[in-house]
Amino acid sequence: MSALPQHRETVRPEWIDYNGHMSEAFYVLVFGFATDRMMIETGLHSEYRERTGCSLYTVESHIRYLRDVSEGDRLAVRTRVLGADAKKTRIAHELYVLGPDTQDDAGPGPDAEPVATTELLALHVDQQAGRTAPFPDRVREALVALTEAAPSWAGRSIAEVPAAH
Repeated sequence: MSALPQHRETVRPEWIDYNGHMSEAFYVLVFGFATDRMMIETGLHSEYRERTGCSLYTVESHIRYLRDVSEGDRLAVRTRVLGADAKKTRIAHELYVLGPDTQDDAGPGPDAEPVATTELLALHVDQQAGRTAPFPDRVREALVALTEAAPSWAGRSIAEVPAAH
């Protein structure tokens, strides 16, 4: 399997907050749509979920907001699988604003910098049993085949803030 297709969105007026840029909740929404697309591409689509009662649950995430995003901006999300084992996968999404001249099927340029990133840990869950379950072999193999090296920003945590004295 080759790289995952990019998820595309356009920033809607209702996504703009009181500071005049995209509200943090909508970054999460766009990243969630990109995770959904990755699920479809790797076999965890709606038919699979209905047939098996299993799905992917995000259990941890770390988002970095790097630059403001404005109403009407055209967005592209690059998704990378950073690892997968029997029951879990680690995913990274990078959110880009596309220039006005970018063709609909083209991604961000080679020098483009993301405006936000997120790293996710997700578990494959049997919803009826209420616990993790192994991925089907074909899904795990698809995730493994898509695995890329982690970008330099992945694996970070939030820095401690020293207590005021």
